[in-house]
Amino acid sequence: MNLDNFMVRPKRRHVEKFQTRGAWEPMSAEDRDALGAEVAGLPSAYRDDDLAAKQFDLLVLKAQVTLLRGEAAFAKAQKAIRVIASNLEGLGNIPVVAKRMELILEIQTDEFWTDVMPEMLETVRRELRGLLQLIEAKARKVVYTDFEDEIGEAVGVELEAVGPGLDKGRFKQKARRFLEGHKDHIALQKLRRAEQLTPTDVEELERIFLTQGVGDAAKLDELRQEGGLGVFLRSLVGLDRAAAKAAFSGLDGLGALNARQSEFVDLVIDHLTEQGSLSPERFYESPFTDIDARGIAGLFAPAQIRQIVQIVE
Repeated sequence: MNLDNFMVRPKRRHVEKFQTRGAWEPMSAEDRDALGAEVAGLPSAYRDDDLAAKQFDLLVLKAQVTLLRGEAAFAKAQKAIRVIASNLEGLGNIPVVAKRMELILEIQTDEFWTDVMPEMLETVRRELRGLLQLIEAKARKVVYTDFEDEIGEAVGVELEAVGPGLDKGRFKQKARRFLEGHKDHIALQKLRRAEQLTPTDVEELERIFLTQGVGDAAKLDELRQEGGLGVFLRSLVGLDRAAAKAAFSGLDGLGALNARQSEFVDLVIDHLTEQGSLSPERFYESPFTDIDARGIAGLFAPAQIRQIVQIVE
């Protein structure tokens, strides 16, 4: 996995742990839970463009699951695997297929499926997945239709009005286009660098916001109630990483940080860089509690906690 990916970084502790072979032998129930909850859903940097192989992976997986659950659907998956093996048998003149011909023939026998185990199916998957692309897709049957398409009489339909404030996705798209067109504006540069906006800066941003048609006065009032236009725009543009790191540069004044404390601070900087702001309440939730179950309280002294909260706020 790419540890620089913003989805992977919060789970880095688990990802790095399971990159070592020792973490898998033996594996505790807690480790299995962590793999399923923290790692399984993360994007992989490994690219596999063999669609036929991936479809075979899915077929075998369904066979393994239905076998373990004792479900009737296993018979359907078994039949599909045997058909694939039969198709591969016809390609025995290809060297890579000939090497696995013994397994291909065995799969087609009833003896193979008697008391079959998930491990045996995994062997089938590993040995044959790379051969599926050699099977030519069967031509699809042509379906002819003969009917006349008639257009009925037009009938007016009255649509319910939808307020402009409801389409948040479209509003954010307009706001992002606004930011892209004014990214060099001094007030937006200040937002990115975590510099204090003056009342004049805010007034200028609000003026452009209205004149460019990004939103109306009602939307602007709504944003003011949610923290202001600056907070909303910061959530879209994020925070300059150098500025975020500079804000925490004085934290070492209270003592050198250990590895877990540094990981926590790096995670805070990641969130600020990507989302523009961070509520201190999040310090007691995942992914911060992935580093220590007590969150920030388990890693820092009270004086350091106060300093971190002050920096974030």
